[in-house]
Amino acid sequence: MLVTVTSTAPAASNLSHLLRKHPDRAQAFPLSVGTAHVFYPEVSDERCTVALVLEVDPIGLVRDKRFRGNDAAALARYVNDRPYASSSMVAVALGQVFRTAMNGTSESFPELAASALPLEITVAAVPARGRDTAGLVTRLFEPLGWSVAETPIPLDPEFPEWGDSVYVDLVLRGEVRLSNALRHLYVLLPVLDDAKHYWVSDDEIGKLLRAGEGWLPDHPERELITRRYLAHQRSMVDEATALLSADTRLNDLDDLAEQSEQSGTAPLAPQRAEAVLTALHDVGAHSVADVGCGEGALLKRLSANAAFTTIIGCDVSTSVLVRAARTLNLREASDKQRERVQLMQSSVTYQDDRIAGLDAIVLMEVIEHLDLERLPALESAVFGAAAPGAVIVTTPNADFNARYESLRAGSFRHRDHRFEWSRTEFDAWATGVAARRGYTVEYRTVGDVDVELGSPTQLALFRKATH
Repeated sequence: MLVTVTSTAPAASNLSHLLRKHPDRAQAFPLSVGTAHVFYPEVSDERCTVALVLEVDPIGLVRDKRFRGNDAAALARYVNDRPYASSSMVAVALGQVFRTAMNGTSESFPELAASALPLEITVAAVPARGRDTAGLVTRLFEPLGWSVAETPIPLDPEFPEWGDSVYVDLVLRGEVRLSNALRHLYVLLPVLDDAKHYWVSDDEIGKLLRAGEGWLPDHPERELITRRYLAHQRSMVDEATALLSADTRLNDLDDLAEQSEQSGTAPLAPQRAEAVLTALHDVGAHSVADVGCGEGALLKRLSANAAFTTIIGCDVSTSVLVRAARTLNLREASDKQRERVQLMQSSVTYQDDRIAGLDAIVLMEVIEHLDLERLPALESAVFGAAAPGAVIVTTPNADFNARYESLRAGSFRHRDHRFEWSRTEFDAWATGVAARRGYTVEYRTVGDVDVELGSPTQLALFRKATH
């Protein structure tokens, strides 16, 4: 079984640093499923390709109890496609050999690990079996930002009248983070196979949720992916579905507390967006990046205003960016509009030169989703490297949480929030950032103001200091 990953990014040979596999030598890795061989057929700054060849020992698998689980018939344990098809065995190999790259970390090149790269991936002899496989390869990969080319493999080239087999040679092309690309393969190859060759353990749900973080909850084929990945084991499928559905509901909510506001109160989300637009007009911004743009609610408001001539939406999730493109109707937009509004995958904690030097960067309800120890990285990337003329930050005001009767004391408005700051805590952080990075800061309220507790959302408007 053969998998290749090719990068054509600038300084493409840095792909080897992300994978932590040296391009000057071939390496072999003994794995639970056989032996994986890793080598580089081509290495240059223009184009770099890494290849993984998995050599499976089918007899050894039969003797290992871990790999007997789903092959009930004795003959099927010996007569099968394990040594030839890029199935769940390849997913296991990718997860073990490229674990660090799949996690998206790199000590030497953190910005590169966080960036979308122009990638081409080939996978030989991918099984696509089952009753629900019509166009399945495209249905699985296209929503994740890939263009898909699949070539059916004939049963026998000498007898074309026999038709095609259930296998295809697969080519994926797209601008995707390497870690995401590997996680897509890790989950979707077993899904295409629909016949996991190893025992489905209790941790499979955890593996699926970890590898599917950021893209699986919103995938249009989420139900099929979950069912097939978990080998149709109903109890596991039901549990995973419940967890993924909870994530989807939370992603769709502005925040939990907003759901408990009394009827008649103006929704907070549009008030936040209007407050941000007002701040952008106040600083005279024309080029704006919405970092952590989500599904594009603010971007849609920005695009409707001719004052904003350059609009960039950034998010770490490719599936969310696909939905943002639908929100903005970019497919039907004119060339001029597509030049004006750009969507790109990026992380707020890593330097991204594509958003450097803009008039303004917006972080609307973003910082509270980061661990506190990641805030210095955000500060360095946004206020240091990008250094826009203005930065607008909104975040929940923890003081105001006392107004929400359904919110337990000490709990957060959203399950994914890592912290929620009081006005004093937000002031201390923002004042420190402004002093360290050469900005002034002004504080504004968003939403109905309580005399004692302030407003539900607090906004900080940073302006680059002039000398």
